[in-house]
Amino acid sequence: MAQDTTVTWLTQEAFDRLAGELEELSTLGREQIAKRIEAAREEGDLKENGGYHAAKDEQGKQEARIRQLTELLRSAQVGEAPESSGVVEPGTVITANVAGDETTFLLGSREIAGDSELDVYSEQSPLGAAIIGLKVGEQTSYAAPNGREISVEITGVETWAGQ
Repeated sequence: MAQDTTVTWLTQEAFDRLAGELEELSTLGREQIAKRIEAAREEGDLKENGGYHAAKDEQGKQEARIRQLTELLRSAQVGEAPESSGVVEPGTVITANVAGDETTFLLGSREIAGDSELDVYSEQSPLGAAIIGLKVGEQTSYAAPNGREISVEITGVETWAGQ
């Protein structure tokens, strides 16, 4: 099985926030869910025990998030947002005319944006892959998941300033 060697760019702030979330989930989170499972288990018949099944489901989701964060942080490239030179790259805020509509979004990981309302597109997404390396004023197109060809014109590239 091939290893996915995707490197995710993160600001130091995002890395620290995610490391804190991982620490909390790995310690206090696991402890709390174990107590909920044990309390529900003591209620008796597990087949009909909604609280037990809900707690086990939550435990599965929590463990999946722990695995996701562990992998993300292990392979993350941490640093300052790239200083915009007018070229589309991970960690920049892009303004583009996409299928005739102007839109602004961050190119990179959803984890970079934190609580920002800004849309985020991965550089592996169809849109992200199509525009990476383009300069302001350049145009391209990409195939949407429905097969439709969508035109894109880059109208602005800015340095990501955080929230």
